[in-house]
Amino acid sequence: MRRGLIARSAVELPDAVFDARLDRVRRAMRTAELDALVVYTNNTRPAGVSWLAGFVPYWSEAVLVVPREGGLYLVAALSFRVKSWIERVSRLADVLHAPRIGLQAAQQIAAVRADAAVGVVDFDGLPAGIAEDLREGGPRLALRDASALFAPLRATADPAEIALAAKAAAIAHRALAAARGDDLNGMIAGVESEARQLGAEEIYIAAAPDLARDARFRRIEGEAAGGKTFALRATVAYKGTWVRLVRSWCDGAMVHEATARFAQAVAALPSGRGFAGFGSWLVEGCRLTQSLDPLMGSRLDGHAAPPPGALVSVQAALARDGGTVLLGAPALIGQPGEAASLIVDPLHD
Repeated sequence: MRRGLIARSAVELPDAVFDARLDRVRRAMRTAELDALVVYTNNTRPAGVSWLAGFVPYWSEAVLVVPREGGLYLVAALSFRVKSWIERVSRLADVLHAPRIGLQAAQQIAAVRADAAVGVVDFDGLPAGIAEDLREGGPRLALRDASALFAPLRATADPAEIALAAKAAAIAHRALAAARGDDLNGMIAGVESEARQLGAEEIYIAAAPDLARDARFRRIEGEAAGGKTFALRATVAYKGTWVRLVRSWCDGAMVHEATARFAQAVAALPSGRGFAGFGSWLVEGCRLTQSLDPLMGSRLDGHAAPPPGALVSVQAALARDGGTVLLGAPALIGQPGEAASLIVDPLHD
């Protein structure tokens, strides 16, 4: 469940942004001869619905229905008492409330056309009960997996999304700068407090408490002693856009050298050749509905290289004679022939 404020900004996400995204989706739907598109959302899979309608759930689940013609509507498992809130923070023609959201969505679609062709984004990842309810609510509907249709549309960032990523990165940057003191738990509390005051919808803090012993990030629960060198990672959401930023507390000269190498490695993306010499690295981004899905990295069996124009978050570990430096920042994949670029300077001087 989210704890930060979710509110719509007509300045940061004007109607024209949603209109342009919807136009692209509907052109693809017409080409694929789909009558409707269904996109599932919950608090761990918000990236599809928030991109199309601005809705980000605090909890529970919902499905967005995109008809080929007419307004978008949301079928939510949330109670009717939150209807006005959903309408305020989203751009929707209607909000319907039902405990079986798949059943209600299918019935609504079938009422317009009983044998409609319906694309379901990430059909294989849809909860089994909702998939069964879609079939029950519209027994004559032709359900298809629309992942291949939706993925290239969602993966490419428009200027509004890039601006939101920059804002989220700025929040993470300032929040990590607020990590002060000798106590690790106190530093983490300072980071979270600063991020929420700056408007983060959500922030998760992970730590590598002692880089000399273990360079892996973990959530800190209870007391944790920090080593001489350690790192914090802030995962921040702002207006439905998620980024990760990493700061290492160790020798300053070593951090500057590692950051320069990190920037060069990021510039070579989507090729991973720039990370040769790094102990590990990971690129995360949105493929369908998850905001930070692992795409490629040193510990992944396969990879799904992000397309030109994609927003990603990159993490890496670089071992030097003086120890290990952990680095991480959001980046924008360049167009063909262009270098990728970091959204924010990972250094926190």
